[in-house]
Amino acid sequence: MAVSLAACGSAKESGDSTKESAEKKGDDITIGLLLPENQTARYEKFDKPLIEKKIAELTNNKAKVVYANAKQDATLQTQQVDTMITNKVDALIVDAVDSKAIAGGVKKAKDAGIPVVAFDRLAEGPIDAYTSFDNEEVGHVQGKALVEALGDKAKGGQIVMMNGAITDPNAALFKKGAHAELDGKVTVGKEYDTKEWKPENANANMEAAISALGKDKIVGVYSANDGMAGGIITALKAAGISPLPPVTGQDAELAGVQRIVAGEQFMSVYKPYAPEAAAAAEMAVALAKGESLDSVATSKVDSPTTKGVPSVLVPVVSLTKDNIQDTVVKDGVYTVQEICTPKFKAACDQLGLK
Repeated sequence: MAVSLAACGSAKESGDSTKESAEKKGDDITIGLLLPENQTARYEKFDKPLIEKKIAELTNNKAKVVYANAKQDATLQTQQVDTMITNKVDALIVDAVDSKAIAGGVKKAKDAGIPVVAFDRLAEGPIDAYTSFDNEEVGHVQGKALVEALGDKAKGGQIVMMNGAITDPNAALFKKGAHAELDGKVTVGKEYDTKEWKPENANANMEAAISALGKDKIVGVYSANDGMAGGIITALKAAGISPLPPVTGQDAELAGVQRIVAGEQFMSVYKPYAPEAAAAAEMAVALAKGESLDSVATSKVDSPTTKGVPSVLVPVVSLTKDNIQDTVVKDGVYTVQEICTPKFKAACDQLGLK
């Protein structure tokens, strides 16, 4: 007991001294950035470059960003946190593979005087700040869109719910929001928590749902993201289901947007990555310099382990074929040329995407 108390005392002292030195730091800081996986296009294509760019802007190009991707491996991510601590980064931005498993690493960083910003997923442990989208609202947007797409079919038919991974706290929030819109309006015939968010796992689950319910009984599919929607639509097509029932999604991945253009996927949730990345960068830079978050973080969020975490929650948009031009094209996420490849040109022309 005495040893553990002594250890706590020394960790606290080292944390305090690190904070004192942080207060004297200018723009010459090092920020660690840990992203969870590379299966979903957004992390490498959008989040990483946007965060790096914003940190450079905030520090007159003097800050250094040290990056690692966990490739969906929680154990590897814990090792990456240890490496960041060893390298004495001034602040750490972490998008957790597993929100519970990361808690020990977050505590180690805190004990070493390194503030931690939880990015996109609410990590457990003593985090200093958090930014994400309003994840329950994402589920509401998806569920509402599916009910509207079903119209009269909602009453007599069954839907399949393809939720995300149970290791991701966001998946539970998406599910909660979606159920609030779907329950009482449509029957959920089959529901799955999809391991690791993998499209191939969603594909296998959808095949099982079609076998169990019958291909003529499925009127719609709630898919928590675009990657899984791809696997689901492949299974629906393989079963000879035509026309395809409405399928939801999230992330506005290029392949998802193209499926929306082609009429294969009904909608996605467009999450403007730039404001989320900017918030993470601003909070990390402020914390690294020992500055207050009051002007950046206007909300507070409770995690299972930490109450009142300073937070920035970014609103989301329902993306359908009707607003592709006004969202992902207007915001510079994709050009019309990227979306409208020869395979999709005729469908793009019909929608007036030029």
